[in-house]
Amino acid sequence: MDIVKTLHVVGFKNSGKTTLVARWVRLLKEKGLNVAVLKHHGHGGKPEMPDDGTDTMTFLADGADAALVAGGGAAQLMLNEEPGFETLKKMASFGEPDVLLIEGYKKEYGDKVILLRNQDDWDALQNLQGRQLVIGCSEIETDSSHIDSREHTERIDDWFLEWLGKED
Repeated sequence: MDIVKTLHVVGFKNSGKTTLVARWVRLLKEKGLNVAVLKHHGHGGKPEMPDDGTDTMTFLADGADAALVAGGGAAQLMLNEEPGFETLKKMASFGEPDVLLIEGYKKEYGDKVILLRNQDDWDALQNLQGRQLVIGCSEIETDSSHIDSREHTERIDDWFLEWLGKED
């Protein structure tokens, strides 16, 4: 497998991460690229699981380490424990995507776009490693690329496409 272009989109709750990742997925698909997304569930507890009455949940409750269900052109893998970050990246890249967008995982290694709601966010996030672009909070000073509002979608998308074309 070739090296997958990977970019983290990070920020605090309601900073626009999911909106940005979803827009970039659509943009990449329009360009004919294969895209995978890995999302950190930062809402506390487990992600929403299938109903307890499903066969998948019965298997997991009975001790299965993993349950894979497929049909109708889709597949769903459920695990009884959370793998480490590198394993999650490999799992998300299973289909050999051209691009892997990662929502969250602020402290993990990788290129990052940081979304800010305010100065407090910047104070908390300015020392993250791999910072490529900062979006929001017009009053900050940064040595990386900075777009002062997430409303500047065309500029943000242009930056992303330029980043995508860069060699690692």
